[in-house]
Amino acid sequence: MLKIKLQKYKLILASGSPRRQQFFKDLDLDFEIRLKEIEEIFPPELKAEEITNYLAELKASAFEGELNDNEILITSDTIVWHNNKALGKPKDAQDAFEILKSLSNATHEVITSVCFKTKFESKVLSEVTRVTFNKLSDEAIKYYIENYKPFDKAGAYGIQEWIGFVAVSKIEGSYANVMGMPTDKVYEYLTTLA
Repeated sequence: MLKIKLQKYKLILASGSPRRQQFFKDLDLDFEIRLKEIEEIFPPELKAEEITNYLAELKASAFEGELNDNEILITSDTIVWHNNKALGKPKDAQDAFEILKSLSNATHEVITSVCFKTKFESKVLSEVTRVTFNKLSDEAIKYYIENYKPFDKAGAYGIQEWIGFVAVSKIEGSYANVMGMPTDKVYEYLTTLA
């Protein structure tokens, strides 16, 4: 449906995330993938969605001057916000363990920002989902890290994996957002362009 309306545009997804790529396939959109290496560093005074907004825009700015009139570039960034700090991707197994231990028996926020950039303008939208974890044993955390290796995931977990079934007791907001993209908001915004 939306694919037909967007025929005059070319969607470019600037994300190496297999989950985000799958979302675009599942939304039945035609798109191409273009990747650029970006050093994801943000000013230390930024908080919560200020961080993801900044990083989504930073990723988009790498394509400045390269977009054609009909192209829409889509970049995205997700963090886990917990105890007033951003939890990105874990550096190693020990880091993943400490992150998951801190999320155990607590509520955190998963924040994703999406930047839509054309040759003429850019727009950023963000989504916040609150996720509550049950108390996790050290054994459960170690089992998850060893078997699922969540090193490419913000907050050291994928909600769609084993840990999501055993740890998550409550979600307030978009489930897809916890996986890395608020698909309903993305779809809604793209319909305004059609």
